[in-house]
Amino acid sequence: MSQNYTGSNSPLMTTEPYKELPANTYVESVSDSRKVDESKNNGGIQPFLNDETTPTLSVADAIAQMLENLGVSYAFGVAGGAMASLWGALSNSSIEVLNFRHEAGAAFAATEAYFANNRPTVVFTTAGPGITNALTGLFAARGEGAKVILLSACTSAPQRGRWAIQETSTYTLPSGGIFTSGALFNYAITIESAAQLPQIFRKLALAMAQPGGFVAHLSIPTAVQTSLVEDVALPQLDVSPFPMTASKEAIAKSVELLSSGPFAIWVGFGARDAAAEIRQLAEKTGAAVICSPRGKGIFPEDHPQFVGVTGLGGHASVLTYMEQQPPLRTLVLGTRLGEPTSFWSSALVPKGGFVHVDIDPEVPGVAYPHVETFGVRSDIKAFVEELLQQLPDAPDSTTLSLPRPERKAIEPAPDVDYPVRPEVLMAAIQKIIVEGSDAIVMAECGNSFTWSTHLLQFAEANRYRVSTGVGAMGHAVTGVLGAALANNTKAVGIVGDGAMLMNNEISTAVKYKIPAIWIVLNDARYNMCHQGMKILGLKGADATLPPTNFAMIARGMGAEAIVVVRESDIEAALEQAIASSVPFLIDVVIDADRPAPSGGRNKSLAAQGVKSSPAKSAAKQVSFPMV
Repeated sequence: MSQNYTGSNSPLMTTEPYKELPANTYVESVSDSRKVDESKNNGGIQPFLNDETTPTLSVADAIAQMLENLGVSYAFGVAGGAMASLWGALSNSSIEVLNFRHEAGAAFAATEAYFANNRPTVVFTTAGPGITNALTGLFAARGEGAKVILLSACTSAPQRGRWAIQETSTYTLPSGGIFTSGALFNYAITIESAAQLPQIFRKLALAMAQPGGFVAHLSIPTAVQTSLVEDVALPQLDVSPFPMTASKEAIAKSVELLSSGPFAIWVGFGARDAAAEIRQLAEKTGAAVICSPRGKGIFPEDHPQFVGVTGLGGHASVLTYMEQQPPLRTLVLGTRLGEPTSFWSSALVPKGGFVHVDIDPEVPGVAYPHVETFGVRSDIKAFVEELLQQLPDAPDSTTLSLPRPERKAIEPAPDVDYPVRPEVLMAAIQKIIVEGSDAIVMAECGNSFTWSTHLLQFAEANRYRVSTGVGAMGHAVTGVLGAALANNTKAVGIVGDGAMLMNNEISTAVKYKIPAIWIVLNDARYNMCHQGMKILGLKGADATLPPTNFAMIARGMGAEAIVVVRESDIEAALEQAIASSVPFLIDVVIDADRPAPSGGRNKSLAAQGVKSSPAKSAAKQVSFPMV
């Protein structure tokens, strides 16, 4: 749910100008009543000497205390001179500070740490490129529904427009969207005075107690970080999380609609905290259950009422069910039904439409605007608990035999079991990682996503993580650190070679002894692009990569690693990785020509107008002007 707060009209507005000061010099608060003639104190800066009431808490220290009070355990980022004081304050607090190699990786890790322990996390950056490098990861945090606070440095007021090193101001960066609330940040503000801190703390505390995600940006000028907090009392807000419950009328209407005929349940990631209640509801009513890719495991995939996963990497069994045993309505719980979940397919629309429950009132009806939809704004768990009280039990005779996700038998290994077939790799991961450990499993975007989503099975919530809305390469590669750290367990990233080359944090995992495991599908291609272009009939584009030995790279950074080229060696390699106490990489040379289960994505692209290239002979010659 989006909670938009608006700060000042100008995110980089100034009050009294700040100057860089020598060490042990105190800065007067803007709200201080003991102001003196500015002509005698360097533009409003008043040192406090020999004063028993001299404040000792800096803005940076106050912010660190504020974050501790909000329940923050981890801060991920890349430091720099412009935020040295803030970095020092975080480092001397109870918050564990982790220095990453790239700000995007830090933001992805912060996102996954939030989902691992359900506590807000911090990303910290210096000025200029520190902020812009982090934006992709923060964009993903907003899209995934995480609670993340960005702390960044910006140029102090007197230096703005004077081309300071890594100047960060309206002279160099657009203020709208980066330093203001909007599509990227639920709340954004530049802190120009200690007097702003109580109101900022209040807004953040209330936002963290709200259901749903919240991404904030606090930008602190370098000089303001060291200014002292005087006569500013930080509020002690004890705000407990609270559910958003539906009205009695909405519950009654939902019961009426769902009681009028058979219904299915479509489970999304937003329902992850209601797994037990959803299972009770399904078993009470006999409803078939389908799920989004991010919703895998919320309803056990080995349950007889589970039909399959929809969307990218999904199962044909869902379409079989909709054709052969169509429900009258579908109860949608915590999913936007966007393209990765539905491909906006009309085949997934029941005759009576949807009862769509979400904490964001703008979600119901967006994906299928022409379908009858009864939208309910509510916390999923609270809503399902009400249904359990009011919906009648289904007669045993109405429980039908439902289609099950297709599981093709794996053909016997060829005489030379090289290279590794992806489906064989997934079977080994299922046995050793999913069923043989409690590790969190993450899949990178691309073919890693489709193979994992289609073939792996989970029987519990919060074991499987994928990013569907943003789908940034490098999310799982680096996010696996945050998941392992915050959950205090192994976390496994199933990733492609392209993503591993783009943004990895092996060095960071080694430094902090984080038990992350990377399973690299090494096929020397951006293979989703390569296979997709071939299927769509688009020729001439090159998606190949030079062969890379990722195990050698990982060992060079201090991790343990092994190369697997034969199917007979997979299980032993996985067992070795799970048993290891240090970061571990498995470099699996896979068969690049095995078609990944991503046909739905290609059909969706074709439906959106992507067409094959015309023959060169028929192509119209285009003349470009000489410039």
